[in-house]
Parts: sequence; structure tokens; C-alpha cells
Amino acid sequence: MTRHRVAVTGLGVKTPAGTDLDTFWASLLAGRSTAGPIERFDASDLPVAFACEVKDFDPVAYLGPKESRRADRAAQLGFAAAVDALADAGAMDVDPSRCGVVAGTGVGGLSTQEEEKVMFERGPTRVSPFLVPMMMANATAALVGMKHGWTGPNLCVATACAAGTHALGEGFRLVRDGSSDVVLAGGTEAAVTPVALAAFARMGALSTRRDAPELASRPFDVDRDGFVMGEGAAFLVLERWDLAVARGARIYGEVLGYGRNSDAYHITAPAPGGGGAVACMELALADAGVQAGDIGHVNAHGTSTPLNDAAEAEALVKVFGGSPPPVTSTKGVTGHLIGAAGATEAVASLLAIRDGVVPPTANHAATDPDIAIDVVAGAPRAVPAAPVISNSFGFGGHNAAVVLGPPS
Repeated sequence: MTRHRVAVTGLGVKTPAGTDLDTFWASLLAGRSTAGPIERFDASDLPVAFACEVKDFDPVAYLGPKESRRADRAAQLGFAAAVDALADAGAMDVDPSRCGVVAGTGVGGLSTQEEEKVMFERGPTRVSPFLVPMMMANATAALVGMKHGWTGPNLCVATACAAGTHALGEGFRLVRDGSSDVVLAGGTEAAVTPVALAAFARMGALSTRRDAPELASRPFDVDRDGFVMGEGAAFLVLERWDLAVARGARIYGEVLGYGRNSDAYHITAPAPGGGGAVACMELALADAGVQAGDIGHVNAHGTSTPLNDAAEAEALVKVFGGSPPPVTSTKGVTGHLIGAAGATEAVASLLAIRDGVVPPTANHAATDPDIAIDVVAGAPRAVPAAPVISNSFGFGGHNAAVVLGPPS
């Protein structure tokens, strides 16, 4: 079977750090936290009343007034990011049957599910006929495919916090194996909702720094106490390398390899010692045909939770030896975007490759003494052009990693 090279030719983001690439990247380089009191609803009765929200986003500009009312916020954000990514890629003369979509999400239309109370108040005949298409996890992928008339593979990946990276990896495989010529791959999530915040707080997963929410997300820091809930979306245009070159496309980078596996250990906790993460990264490196020493930096999952950061750091030391490459986590700026996290971090990794600089890990004041990795903190760090590995690890033991390389 022919294995095609896979170029990344378009990027689109809708995140708390910015809804366009320039703002997003500038926020990451500045290490500027976006956490603050929740503005979209009254959170005063919640155990955690702060999050990282997407500001200045108008879904009507992308979907129109009628369709935007019939789409959950997760689908609105994802659709908009995908549209921006395709516009960024430039004009393509493509066969719609050779074009696909792979969208990742953790929970899909959560706002719609939480807000639909009419059945208990006014009976089943008052339930909206749009409830199912608004709450279903595959709504984003469906909307994107219909918008462009793409009739190729159209898939949804729902692997919690690993969904965005899984979507990117599965899209990469579709292009590499010749199933598609172009794939829009990414993730979306809108889990800044009352029930989600209450539930994650009850689990003990969220930071409780109520007096200083802007300092709450602090990956790999000795004083980390949980993650900050975020929302957003990111999509990437994956294109057969030869076709991208033939049309003179700008190429951000190349997807070199992809690894995925499962801890098969615990529904929320990582496997002790990071064994699943180690195997996942090794699978990605082998798939890419690169050695651990070839990696220029790591975009870590880095959630700011005590167990996950410790397990990932231990896994990195096992994969890379005593001197892992520089490690960063963008979650200090954006919070944890759940199913959109991996795709957003892949965009950040490609921008780092483009500019030769790694953004700092926001709020990282002092590395946990039990964590033996080189965390980029305080200021951006210049790095040579080299492949990057980006990690995502989700509840349920789902692990995913992609290796991204400079265009060459």
C-alpha cells in the first residue's frame, strides 16, 4: 500500500486565548492566563465559579441566525474553527468524495442536555424536535461535512480528553493510506456548564483557587491543585503532500506519526508509572520513523492535576532518558479544553515549529521536586527546527500522541 506524506495546510481556532491564530499565538507566547469568573451564567452557587471562556464569538457570523439556534455551543465553536481552517488553507480543487471530516469531543452537546427541562415542566410533547441533533456528539462533523458537500469519511471520536489528538491521528491515517485526499480534523468542547463544573469539582479534579483564578492552572508546578475548565475548538486541514505542493499551498508542517493505546487500568486515574503513556509515545515515534533524540520539544498534556502531571513527567523521563527535551503545557493559558485540547495543542506545536520558539507554561513558578523534566517557564524559548511530540491522555485510560515535523 502506498503511504502518502501528510501536510498541514490550514489551521483554525476558537479558544479562550483567541479566536484567530495571531491572537491565540500571542496569548500563548505571553503566558497570559485566561481564567476568570464565569460570565455566561450565574455560577455563584457552584463550588468552582471560574473557568476559561471563549469571548467575542458570534456563531451567527458562521451559521446564520436560524442554524446557530439549532446548534449546541460545542458544534458552533467546532464548525467555526473548521471553516477558518479551510479558509486558511486556500483554494483547493478537490473531489468531494475524497474529502473527509474527523471531529473529536468529550461530551458533545452538553449545554443542550442541561438546558432541556421542558419535558419535566410541560410534558413530552413540548420537547424540541432539534434536541437530538443538537446534543449528539457527531453534530460538529455532520455540520462541517454538509457545509462543504464533502461525501468522504465523516467520523466522530469521543475519547474524553484524548479526543482531539485521536481525531487528528485518525484523519492523518485516512490521508496517509489513500482513503482521502483532504481531511478536516480537530476537536471541540463546550463544557463550561453548571452540571459539568459541579461534577468535576465533586471529583476533586478542579483547582479551588477561588481568590486567584488567573493563577489556578499551573502545570507541573509544585503547588498545582487541579485543572481549570475551558472551552473551545481547533481544526487542522490535512492534505496529501504532493497535492499541496502541486497547488503551491503554504505548509505549516507534516504529520509524521501517530500512536494510540489504552491503560486498561482505571476509569479516571492514570496507570502508575505512566506505563500506558510511555508505550503510546513509543508507538508514535516508531510510526514516525524518528528517534527520541530527534524530538525538539514536547507539548505535554500537562493538566495541572497532581496525579496526571506526575505520571506524564515520569513517562517522559522513561521515553527520553535523563534529559528530556523542553516541555511546555498550554493549559496554563487556556485551561483544559477536554475534547478540544489535543487539537488546540497540535496547532500550538505547529506554530512553534513555524517560529522556532516554544511558549512558556503559564503560572509555573517552581517545578515539583518529584518531576525531573525541563519545563519551559517564564518566557518563550528558542528551539531549532525539529519534530515535536504532542500528548493527550483521557479519562478511561485513552492515550494518544502525534509527532509533527517541520515542512521540508
